[in-house]
Amino acid sequence: MCGTAAIRYGRTRQDKQRWYCLRCRHTFIWRNAGARQQREHIWFARWIQEGYSVRQLAQNAPYALSKLHQIITAHLRQIPPARASFLTVKHILCDGTFLYGRQGLFTVMDTKQYELLAGIYGVREGSMAVYRFLQSLKSKGLCPRSATIDGNPQIMRYLRLVWPTIIIQRCIVHVQRQGLAWCRRNPKRTDAKQLRTLFLQLSTIHTASVCNQWCAKLALWEARYGRRIEESPERGWVFSDLKRARSMVLKALPNLFHYLQDPGIPTSTNGLEGYFSRLKLRYHQHRGLAVHRRNNYFQWYFYYCRR
Repeated sequence: MCGTAAIRYGRTRQDKQRWYCLRCRHTFIWRNAGARQQREHIWFARWIQEGYSVRQLAQNAPYALSKLHQIITAHLRQIPPARASFLTVKHILCDGTFLYGRQGLFTVMDTKQYELLAGIYGVREGSMAVYRFLQSLKSKGLCPRSATIDGNPQIMRYLRLVWPTIIIQRCIVHVQRQGLAWCRRNPKRTDAKQLRTLFLQLSTIHTASVCNQWCAKLALWEARYGRRIEESPERGWVFSDLKRARSMVLKALPNLFHYLQDPGIPTSTNGLEGYFSRLKLRYHQHRGLAVHRRNNYFQWYFYYCRR
């Protein structure tokens, strides 16, 4: 084609629009590779977002099974575009989950819109890979005021190494749930009954005055039973769990109520827990995915499914 005016000139056997150049008198067709890739990408996105199998996609897509396999494989060889900036992020959620064995995911979520910022696959929650991941986020501009976590001591340590001034908020739901489990549903001991009542009240603390009352009750309980529990030679399962519950709440107390000073700090990691449940449902539908493609699969999932 010489670049001058052209008119429509019928269609080819493949039902493509044919054009006729008025100057050089040659026919031609347009090939827009970008548009083709964009159309193919739509079906790859549905495979990621909805968890469709290839057979389910083939029922609606204008492609054969073999072509859909090619599209998915080609996209899984690539990684999605990186987030432009983290400068506006002030409060984050940090949590991990296991997918199989001891391997899993670790993710960071912005609490303003509850959008996922980034994630890493194939790590243990307290491994050095998580520290390097947090360092990479810092190098991209992430500097949060607070982080809400489930209480993993290694994650807490890594966060303070990367951001020394960060406020660590313990997840109220994790503390309450674990404390109630260790105190049992119907405890027989008086100290366990009273501690269980304190755990039940945790989720009702929304003001500083209520917080002070709760802390006073905990201090009174500790003064009455703490030393006795600590020095007791008893080693039964029930008593051992009571000691764990006491130790957990005392260690968590300094980082338990930061949200009262800053309403922007979330009280729990429930936003990420819900995200993980949806992710596992989608991933389970692709459980036959090759090991060497799983990392890019999760990066694409983080890219498309931010909430």
